[in-house]
Amino acid sequence: MSRGIICRRILSQCVHIRNPKFLPRTVVKQTSMVPLSTSTNLTNQEELHITDRCVEQLKKVSSGVEFLRVSVEGGGCSGFTYKFDLDTEVSEDDRVYEKNGVKVVTDEGSLELIKGSSIDYEDELIKSSFRVASNPQSDTSCSCGVSFSVQI
Repeated sequence: MSRGIICRRILSQCVHIRNPKFLPRTVVKQTSMVPLSTSTNLTNQEELHITDRCVEQLKKVSSGVEFLRVSVEGGGCSGFTYKFDLDTEVSEDDRVYEKNGVKVVTDEGSLELIKGSSIDYEDELIKSSFRVASNPQSDTSCSCGVSFSVQI
């Protein structure tokens, strides 16, 4: 089995959307809305940028009250992995980004590892998934793009 096939299988297992009903979250009032630039230039390194493809796919898969939660967890061959979930509850340490009626939410800890990145949706023959693209905080990543290490 070639390395490319192994990486694709790993990617399909690591990057997925879980059912938010099984995710424990503290319900709090939404604390901040961050305006999101529609520009593709990554001029503000404190923001997350949402691509038009991500917006289109979120409108297809969400019920209208759900948003995309992006988080970073320890793991993978490079140290950290991206995690994508559909969720309905905002925690007090979350940052909320909105574009064209859809929301992307991340916690402050994860934001430090992905700020300045673009949240995209990739539709390929072998897989379709949300992804973090152009992460300026990433130093290296594995060949399939599932995990990454940060600059020190």
